[in-house]
Amino acid sequence: MPIQVVETRRLYRQISEQLRTLIVAGEFPAGSRLPSERDLSVQLGVSRPSLREALIALEVEGYIEVRMGSGIYVSDAPPVSAPVLDLSLEEGPLELIQARLALEGEVAAIAARMGRKAQFDAIDQAINQMESDAASGINPLEADALFHARVAEATGNSVLVGIVRRLFDLRLGPLFDQLHSHFETADVWAQAIAEHREVLKALRAKDPVAAKAAMQQHMNIAYKRLSSSMIKSPKRVAGSKATGKPRGAALAPAVSARPLQRAKTKTL
Repeated sequence: MPIQVVETRRLYRQISEQLRTLIVAGEFPAGSRLPSERDLSVQLGVSRPSLREALIALEVEGYIEVRMGSGIYVSDAPPVSAPVLDLSLEEGPLELIQARLALEGEVAAIAARMGRKAQFDAIDQAINQMESDAASGINPLEADALFHARVAEATGNSVLVGIVRRLFDLRLGPLFDQLHSHFETADVWAQAIAEHREVLKALRAKDPVAAKAAMQQHMNIAYKRLSSSMIKSPKRVAGSKATGKPRGAALAPAVSARPLQRAKTKTL
């Protein structure tokens, strides 16, 4: 038989594959509530952020649904016979934020040293557009992308501009979009805008250390928010996705499936 390419599977895919197999096999029946994120992460031997990425993948594929204030449930009609959505090229949303944290902090520091007033003014315009969109009930994501691109442009390095744009574009995939839908609120966008203004303040002061710290703080806050519990999400801003059942929905007992296998992290 011909030699086949060895696939390096991302951890969240290993986790989602095992949970999907259990759902299809009936170990987690339709309509039942999954064990808590804490219990699942202990049984699988993985971090809760990695588990959360796996659960988001299953939600995108239609196997589970998140009911805020209640729990995570197996869909009433999980797509057991339908082809699985190919997420093989999707990066883990939380890993993506970590990569952006490492890169864009340095980008902001360079921009503080190399940027010119006109470029800082363009960054200010992007923030103003975010504020205008949010006030109008429009998702400010496009203006958010413009902000990060213009900070990169202030470095004068076209390669950095391309990398920053590419990393931001990766957050437009279904996994990040679904995860973000659980946390996207008017207050969250207001906080993000305030964080952007702190970055701009440091850029105008030509302070590389402060600019790097402000950008990394912005990314750290985003990571902490997206890695918190999905079932405690507040009411979302108009125009964002609405998922799950309202708070106060009747609780179904969590099912007890056969022991889960610990994920093989060595394949990462």
